[in-house]
Amino acid sequence: MRIGELARRGGTTTRALRYYESLGLLPARRGANGQREYDEDDLKLVHEIRSLTGIGFALEDTRPFVQCLRDGHTSGDACPASVEVYRRKLAELDDCITRLQAVRDQVRAQLQDAEQRSRPCGR
Repeated sequence: MRIGELARRGGTTTRALRYYESLGLLPARRGANGQREYDEDDLKLVHEIRSLTGIGFALEDTRPFVQCLRDGHTSGDACPASVEVYRRKLAELDDCITRLQAVRDQVRAQLQDAEQRSRPCGR
């Protein structure tokens, strides 16, 4: 299939596909006519990349998943390197949640103080 069809079926743009190619995430195969050619395996790579970036993974984080698929596994997370990326991402999310909870607690305390100060006298 050509790049336009891959973009349409993969739910992305041709520009994004060219970028994935420049990063080495998508193969850069060309036909005799010089146009990019893709197959169903490439579509699977695009879906994997889009799925992971859709939940907050950086493009570079998708590399082990893409490689796992290229190595013939049926799932991009069937390889130890992919599992390690999951672990690292989960630790990042846990840290972010902890920091956000601390900020929320601080804002809640400041709100309570402000409400106390804004009450009319004598009530």
